[in-house]
Amino acid sequence: MDHAIYLVTLIGTALVLVASFSSLIAFRFGAPLLLLFLSIGLLAGNDGLGVDFNNASLAYFVGSLALAVILFDSGFGTPYNVLRQAALPALSLATVGVALTTIIFGIAAHALVDLSWLESFLLGAAVASTDAAAVFFLLRAGNLHLRDRVRSTLEIESGTNDPIAIFLTITLVEVIAAGQNPEAEILLIDILVGFVTHMVLGGLVGILGGFAIVRLIERLDLDHGLVPIFVLALSLMVFAGAGAIGGSGFLAVYVAGLIAGNSRVRSTAVLRRFQAGVSWLAQIIMFLVLGLFATPSQFLGILPAAVALGLVLIFIARPVAVWLCLAPFRFPRAETAFIAWVGLRGAVSILLAITPLLGGLENGRYIFNVAFIVVLVSLLVQGWTVGPFARLLGLVVPPRIGPLDKFELELPGSAHHELLAYRIVADSPVARGERIPRWARPSLIVRDGRSMRFQDAGRLVADDHVYIFVPDRYPRLLDKLFASRAAVDPEDADFFGAFALDPQRPAEELEMAYGPGLTESERRLTIGELVRARVGGHPEYADRVALGPIELIVRDVDEKGRITEVGVSFEPQAAHGHGPVVSAGDIFERLQKVIRRIRRKPGTEEPTSDL
Repeated sequence: MDHAIYLVTLIGTALVLVASFSSLIAFRFGAPLLLLFLSIGLLAGNDGLGVDFNNASLAYFVGSLALAVILFDSGFGTPYNVLRQAALPALSLATVGVALTTIIFGIAAHALVDLSWLESFLLGAAVASTDAAAVFFLLRAGNLHLRDRVRSTLEIESGTNDPIAIFLTITLVEVIAAGQNPEAEILLIDILVGFVTHMVLGGLVGILGGFAIVRLIERLDLDHGLVPIFVLALSLMVFAGAGAIGGSGFLAVYVAGLIAGNSRVRSTAVLRRFQAGVSWLAQIIMFLVLGLFATPSQFLGILPAAVALGLVLIFIARPVAVWLCLAPFRFPRAETAFIAWVGLRGAVSILLAITPLLGGLENGRYIFNVAFIVVLVSLLVQGWTVGPFARLLGLVVPPRIGPLDKFELELPGSAHHELLAYRIVADSPVARGERIPRWARPSLIVRDGRSMRFQDAGRLVADDHVYIFVPDRYPRLLDKLFASRAAVDPEDADFFGAFALDPQRPAEELEMAYGPGLTESERRLTIGELVRARVGGHPEYADRVALGPIELIVRDVDEKGRITEVGVSFEPQAAHGHGPVVSAGDIFERLQKVIRRIRRKPGTEEPTSDL
């Protein structure tokens, strides 16, 4: 017995370590991290090293707990301004989009594989949700800076579409397991009523649980080391409580994280660091367990049909669903295409594919195997191409500021000030002699291992560490002083325009100078108000508005969404304010650039003509 405990611990920790090291490979080559984790599980499983794991109940239990931890962390890290920016399109994708994907994929599955209609839609529901962890790892690994609305839409959709897919999957499993064959209208009504009840209960428990977490953290004087464990336990309690009364535990835990993360509770910095580590561990464990549970030797007979279904999902079901859901929100064609392409399937789809086995369905293992292959196809086809496709569509925007080395410290006794630690980066404004504003109070300088007062340090130099007290509304401004130059200079005419305009100047001056054909009402606006009106009232960094012979470009926006700087370009790239128009020639030219980048040897500079 003792030897068995040691052996299981040895194998388990070894797999976690190998998975952790594999992240270095993913960051180096831009590979989908989930694919590496699943591959490690497959290699260690029954058809690989011989680890025999065939417990569907345990796999589902472990995967569900891990997913709850991941969703709480996802909600905790989503600011309210992100939610306001893209809530409606993202929720449309998370609800209507999941349903449309289920229906389209289910129709294709019924035609390509030997499943009944209900089983086909069950398979469609299992693979209908996207994987947030896979998407945002690839964006980080590829160092992709996307427009705020695109990133926010993907983030919120990925965090909120899992509960809907889970509800549809479990409902269809229960219907099939009961041996019923209800009429389509009756089934649809039952699903809608159950869905509303499930989501409302989950949302209410999440709201109450989120405020309870905030209140308990503030009222209880817990040791700093216990606070993260306390919050983790409370989040899992919210998850379990919602599920116990028939609500969506996954929606509840996401909403609770959203409320707690935006309430500025004490020990926020400690909580974020702890949850980042726990979320990574949860992802690794979930992906390894699901990989161990799969049996690749069973894939051969169904491989052609399953691969075909994976391609249907990528090129038909997901794009059609995204296009229909985003049509009312006037997304540019390039952004719609990118959101459709970034619909990676991952661990949640595999986890849901276990439910037919738990329900004792006759074709349960068959459905699981097909879903597993569909996920692999999605990761292989889409996972490797997220970065190149974003560049191909012209959606990558320059970062607002360059690299920054910053650390947030917990500041007891004040809810309106922060203590920030910066390492002086070479070529940053402060390294070039820029003064620190009076509203920021440097308290300590650490240079070459020696600490000194700011007044005694003289001019700041590279690699100094500076500790600064700052009001909580100013960190973003301070970041600009301590960051190195951005990857693209703010005066780059290709992206930001030939020169800058004051957004407070009257738009009438544009009409007098360039004759863009403004209406009488538009001439009475300021330039900033004109741009805001043309982009639908929600301007973003890098927005472009074509006005006849010129194009106005949003160079920066403050925290309240007000335009602070506008650039002017004399080579318009947009049409009717809907973003860049991508022609076949543009795509071919950009594809050539992507190929040249891939073939370029590491460490060599890209030719200027390719920029």
